[in-house]
Amino acid sequence: MYLIICEQPISLLVSFLDLKNMPGFFSSRKSAFGFAFKGIRLFFKETHARLHLLVAILVVLAGIFFHLQALEWCLVFLCIGAVWCAEAFNSAIERIVNKISPEHNIEAGRIKDIAAGAVLLLCIFAALIGLLLFVPKIILLF
Repeated sequence: MYLIICEQPISLLVSFLDLKNMPGFFSSRKSAFGFAFKGIRLFFKETHARLHLLVAILVVLAGIFFHLQALEWCLVFLCIGAVWCAEAFNSAIERIVNKISPEHNIEAGRIKDIAAGAVLLLCIFAALIGLLLFVPKIILLF
């Protein structure tokens, strides 16, 4: 009885993980990561992405200068990552809308405005977090 109980979960686990097809699994993941890295390279060719990259570099340099603590670094990198992701989604949405509706379309414009507005909102909140982190440290300099 004990053997039957143990065998069934193991066989379920083996079938769930599909261990027989692992080489195919890893090669398909390799392709997926290749496409993802291609997307990141394409993203950083966008003008706004480069602007966000410049701001991120300046913020990281300020963090080094002010000796941020671990939790403060977490907030900084969370904000940087969130802004980059939002901008990437915005860029993708704009490209999709432009492809679907190449001619001037009011609704297409609204969709793009909402996506851009989401990025702006995130940038505003990231800037507020930056102010909360850096203003007290700047005040201590004087």
